[in-house]
Amino acid sequence: MSERLTFLTFGGRMRILHLTWLAFFISFMVWFNHAPLMASIREVFDLTDQQVKILLILNVALTIPARIVIGMLVDKLGPKRVYSGLLFLSSFFCFAFAIADDYTTLAITRFLLGFVGAGFVIGIRMIGEWFPSRDVGLAEGIYGGWGNFGSAFAAMTLPTLALWYGGANGWRYAIATTGVIALIYAGIYFFSVSDTPKGSTYFKPKKSGALEVTSPGDFFFYLLLNFPLYFALGLLTWKLVQLKLFDVILANGLYLVLSLLYAYQIYHAVRVNHGVFRKQVPAFDRYKFKQVAILSLAYFIAFGSELAVVSMLPLFFKDTFGIGQVHAGMLAAGFAFMNLVSRPSGGLISDRFHRKKSLLILLAGLGLGYWTMSRIDAGWPLFLAVAVTMVCSFFVQAAEGAVFAMVPLVKRRLTGQIAGMVGAYGNVGAVVFLTIFSFVSPQTFFLAIAIAALAGMVAALFLDEPKGHVAETLPDGTVHMIDVG
Repeated sequence: MSERLTFLTFGGRMRILHLTWLAFFISFMVWFNHAPLMASIREVFDLTDQQVKILLILNVALTIPARIVIGMLVDKLGPKRVYSGLLFLSSFFCFAFAIADDYTTLAITRFLLGFVGAGFVIGIRMIGEWFPSRDVGLAEGIYGGWGNFGSAFAAMTLPTLALWYGGANGWRYAIATTGVIALIYAGIYFFSVSDTPKGSTYFKPKKSGALEVTSPGDFFFYLLLNFPLYFALGLLTWKLVQLKLFDVILANGLYLVLSLLYAYQIYHAVRVNHGVFRKQVPAFDRYKFKQVAILSLAYFIAFGSELAVVSMLPLFFKDTFGIGQVHAGMLAAGFAFMNLVSRPSGGLISDRFHRKKSLLILLAGLGLGYWTMSRIDAGWPLFLAVAVTMVCSFFVQAAEGAVFAMVPLVKRRLTGQIAGMVGAYGNVGAVVFLTIFSFVSPQTFFLAIAIAALAGMVAALFLDEPKGHVAETLPDGTVHMIDVG
């Protein structure tokens, strides 16, 4: 690491980085506290395989709209207040899940816990404010990688913690413990950080309610890119009907609500962006929306697959190799464990080398990794299956780091909303991949992700390398140039 960014310090901007990745770590620990304990939950509630898979999908569903909403809030209110509020609220959803006594309550509270997954978006804006472009990829990688490790930490510790608590309710106490941690840290974070370095301006969107675009073509592209966010929720609704958890009348009502929400989104998009049809946006203030779309697709593949795999991997190892729950959780944690080095590595590679080529190479490694995982069966040596899983994980999370090394360089005042859009696509990917998983074998599931990676590589060929400066306008009309080269 350069002298400008020394990890083992706790002053200045590094203090903000450490406090913020820890907030993300806790949010991820809460978000995936169920995965390593799913065998116990399955036994207590006598769940079918389909009911287990539905819980996994529900866990990532609400995060889709939540990341869009949180992105808007963080651009308007600032990261400090929004992150603290998110951790505070999610702690109570966590307590509700821990005391659930039937499958319906379990499903509803798991769905609500998806809200905490939106925390990632907040830190992207915070880190983008505190670090210059030459270090932002590495800083975002450390934030994302060490924060993502929260899911691995949960997988490694919660089964043991449940055994330590003991009894039939050990898993409940273990999950509730993560809620207590989130509640305490909400206060710590609020009183320990500031939104920008002293003397810096926190740029806010000119209008709220929808993402600003800078050309008529980008406006229609934006509407098109919003559609899959609602489609993914419709897909989840359809799946719940197939499992007879929703009846057709309720499902049709939800389809209508989703359609109205999309129409409402179109209304706000028109309200915020109608000016681009009447007057051309000055050249210095434009950005290319295709950057957002391509990064969203790349994150759909990378983070979507990570969420899906983290959710199913403990049971995959348990059922494939016939090992115990604690052992399976520890081994499956290797996938998320790689976040400690892989996300920062992806960000560092992107900072130091060609950002577009870096993403292409990492997506290629991701695809090859999942293809190899599709060959794993009970005949493999367990150590080899774990090794392949960890190598694949490196490319998955390094690709995520490369994506978010570029996100803060698109348009500073819109970073929260852009991160929200890109991050939401990660959850769309999780819903899509987990829905595929509910129909096919784990081997076919891994192969489907490998094929998706090929599509992501084709799209990444059309990325523009960030260079030069982007402009932001101060309230007094002064134009401020921000280096992105």
